[in-house]
Amino acid sequence: MRIVVVGDVMLDVDLSGEATRLSPDAPVPVVDVSGVRRRAGGAGLVARMLAQDGWPVTLVTVLGNDDAGSQLRAHLAGVRLVAGTSGYPSPVKTRVRAGSHPVVRFDQGCEKTPVPDVSPAMLRAVEHAGVVIVADYGRGLAANPQLRDVLARLAGEVPIIWDPHPSGPEPVPGVAVVTPNISEATKAVQAGPGSAAGSADAVAEILLQRWRSQAVLVTKGEEGAVLLRQGDTAARAVPAPRVEAGDPCGAGDRLAASLAVHLLAGRDLPDAAALAVHDAADFLAAGGVSALPDTADAAAGHSAPAAGRRTTEPLLLARSVRESGGKVVATGGCFDLIHAGHIRSLTAARELGDCLIVCLNSDDSVRRLKGPERPIIGQHDRAELLLAMECVDAVMVFDEDTPEAALDRLRPDIWVKGGDYKGSRLPEADLVESWGGRCLTVPFHPARSTTGLADALAKVS
Repeated sequence: MRIVVVGDVMLDVDLSGEATRLSPDAPVPVVDVSGVRRRAGGAGLVARMLAQDGWPVTLVTVLGNDDAGSQLRAHLAGVRLVAGTSGYPSPVKTRVRAGSHPVVRFDQGCEKTPVPDVSPAMLRAVEHAGVVIVADYGRGLAANPQLRDVLARLAGEVPIIWDPHPSGPEPVPGVAVVTPNISEATKAVQAGPGSAAGSADAVAEILLQRWRSQAVLVTKGEEGAVLLRQGDTAARAVPAPRVEAGDPCGAGDRLAASLAVHLLAGRDLPDAAALAVHDAADFLAAGGVSALPDTADAAAGHSAPAAGRRTTEPLLLARSVRESGGKVVATGGCFDLIHAGHIRSLTAARELGDCLIVCLNSDDSVRRLKGPERPIIGQHDRAELLLAMECVDAVMVFDEDTPEAALDRLRPDIWVKGGDYKGSRLPEADLVESWGGRCLTVPFHPARSTTGLADALAKVS
């Protein structure tokens, strides 16, 4: 099912360099610019993240008929774009950084504009969504009455994640979750952090009743978030992992994108919120928006992941390898307490093609298959260990008991299992062969097992 992102798009420009002297004209630093990066911002960043993760995504927005609008279209390659005309210059936000320090930001075309019109095609795209993200950046699209009518009708049928803006309208009633940060939330109730309504829990309670949403998730940066749902007696804390992070730009967009994916997969909201907070922290730890590949270059074939480059974007890697004429190899398993048998099987699988993507059972999946005491190692650490191996190019975590759904999205040329399947077909054979793939086995090493390793560790603990 398609994810639809609705909202305002802007062109983000980053100028980076070093500042080693002051201007003779005024006591301000002179930045010697050494790098220029452009990307789609706002709702465009949310859509771009989802597309790079391999999700079918539609972006419903309005664009200006100018050079910035043309650049935005180029930077949204891979996204199905359903765009109306804003009638105004496209907003451009230019940030200047000296080393890791922000110096100044220039905003062009960012003044308030009238509520834009929406086309029938834009409304139809929203109506066909499996999940909707409203990324409101205060430019007026979220206030369009026709669009709000469609969103209000959909609110009881599909999950809607609403990321609000202080200059934007209130969410339509009934949306699945509204995701203000603590600053936006306190402004919305006209109460500072030191007032009676200043705590995140108190603010969430006020906004839940005012907005009549199904839930409010107030994010608090490195402190995580608090989640309050209709019917809850108290808000629940959603902790964030401790990470070394610099620029927080894009964390809210990453959280909204991840929430949509997890809700679309059928997770309940508390689980989806916990995973989304973790995903946002991982995004910042990996470098945030500055670490994202340039979409325009990737569309031209310059920046897509290639075999031999570790990536958390397995679908993008698979597409890149296929387009270059290579073979995509995939294997799967829990990989809890990795041992020599795992390494031998993975190494043998990698030699069969041009990249190896591991389909990894999530923690919930392992727990259902192996029992409540497993996994011993969480899915994020298991994925990190796998990606540290020279033979593994990407990891794709799946939540089902079997990998069929992941395989259907990945569509590898070769599916590999370790074990002795003589006289019987692999369980996934019919699915893999339906798109022309092959199923192969590599030698199984029965003397090495996670259970045996866990038992041995228990004896010495």
